[in-house]
Amino acid sequence: MSVTQSRNESSDETSGVPQADSRFEVVVIPVSDVDRAKRFYAALGWRLDMDFAASKEYRVIQFTPPGSACSIIFGIGITPAAPGSVQGLHLIVSDIDGARADMIDRGVNVSEPFYDVGGIFHHLNGEGVVAGLHPQRRSYGTYVSFSDPDGNGWLLQEVTARLPGHELSSEVEFASSTELARALRRAAAAHDEHERRTGKQDTHWADWCADYISAEQAGKPLPA
Repeated sequence: MSVTQSRNESSDETSGVPQADSRFEVVVIPVSDVDRAKRFYAALGWRLDMDFAASKEYRVIQFTPPGSACSIIFGIGITPAAPGSVQGLHLIVSDIDGARADMIDRGVNVSEPFYDVGGIFHHLNGEGVVAGLHPQRRSYGTYVSFSDPDGNGWLLQEVTARLPGHELSSEVEFASSTELARALRRAAAAHDEHERRTGKQDTHWADWCADYISAEQAGKPLPA
């Protein structure tokens, strides 16, 4: 984005006309039992936005994951897709171990962590999958998977530093106090390593940690 363009528009290279943002808002999930699906997604701790039933043939339920700008919708009379046919839905988390533990506490059957041998994106049908956390714990590198009762497939992907141009905001923001606490713990651990490496105590540790968290969210190089 150039300094002369607003954050909410980009230039179409073919026409030169500013192009409005198109924000991904909703994914429709096909389910066979809406009440069972509602219980499942509520148990995940997702926010119930709407449960609207006009008749026995038409019902719309919407949930939004914590911190997400995109929601899911399922119900009756809203999609011809077969229940369980949606696969590869990704949820981004900053601490995959903590997120996995939380889901297990909520009674969800979650896979063990894994990463892809190619290091870019996971292959189809489990090909190239390696068990365990990414060896360098690289951002975007580690996944766990789970499914809803109909078999619609989800993945958690650990992202601790976003790629340039993929920042969520120009400001440091957190969806919850839990996410903030995790960021603070990562910054504290990195600062401890910084002090160990330099061999001296940093009296400006708060500024250092603030710079670390800001750089992490913006996808910029982390302070050494």
